[in-house]
Amino acid sequence: MKILVNEGITQEGVVILEDKGFEVLITKVAQEQLENFINDNGIDAILIKNKTQIQQELIDACPSLKLIASGSSSMENVDVQYAIDQGLHVVNSQEGSANAVAELVFAHLLGMVRNLHQSNREMPLEGDMNFRGLQKLYNGTELKGKTLGLIGVNNSSLATAKIAIGLGMNVLFTDPEETEASVEMEFFDGQTIQFTLNSVAFDEVLTESDFISVHLHTHDFKLTESEFKKMKDGVGIINCVKGGLLDEVALVEAIDTGQVKFAALDSFENEPTPEIQLLMNPSLSLSPKISNATNEAQQRVSIELANQITALLS
Repeated sequence: MKILVNEGITQEGVVILEDKGFEVLITKVAQEQLENFINDNGIDAILIKNKTQIQQELIDACPSLKLIASGSSSMENVDVQYAIDQGLHVVNSQEGSANAVAELVFAHLLGMVRNLHQSNREMPLEGDMNFRGLQKLYNGTELKGKTLGLIGVNNSSLATAKIAIGLGMNVLFTDPEETEASVEMEFFDGQTIQFTLNSVAFDEVLTESDFISVHLHTHDFKLTESEFKKMKDGVGIINCVKGGLLDEVALVEAIDTGQVKFAALDSFENEPTPEIQLLMNPSLSLSPKISNATNEAQQRVSIELANQITALLS
């Protein structure tokens, strides 16, 4: 069987596939050439990430395809249900990038509470002339003892909960399906501690959290003006998972009124061209969809996907 790796796989993943007898084609095929390439080469499976679009038209036009594997947890660029309805396997990485996402959540969160996202803008401009004046502007707060609300239970939110607990934070979570979550803390010396978190009502997360991180992958959820109004004054919001989980217009308005003190965005409603009012807003900490962009995560994702592919197609 032939597997087209159109976007990102490490050598470890390639070795697993080739050891199982698969022919692995590592080449970046442009979207407009993808249909012809798949058909001309009899491709059985394709491995993609965020950029390649696998929609109904392409699925119908490529009868040799048996499996779509994505290194992205959101899979926004794949018509998943249609592919499944046509008998294709659709797999993605559930665990490989979880820690990378969690660490980015806290990279943003730790930066925001100490105003690093603002001071990094101002220091190059005024650091040599207004050093002490900037000191007075950037008095921050600590995370220890604060409450982090997690919307959605999955591997990335549980990894985020581990870091929060390690920092001494209180963790609340809400999920439309899960009522309980287990978090196992692993330490450098081999010791582990188990925590059980019970789900609370969605509104409780909104009203009681000092910071809220969104981890849902569904298409029918969005934090809007009505949800922002229920939150604590000065709340911080983080979305490092999927574009469209926040109403960005309502978010900017909530920042302007002081309802939201700051927000961190790694995913946006309009990608790859985020709105300029977001890019220029000093109360936003921003990154260009890099939540799973670590060497370690890419290696884990590649191995996880390779193992899923071999299990389904061998």
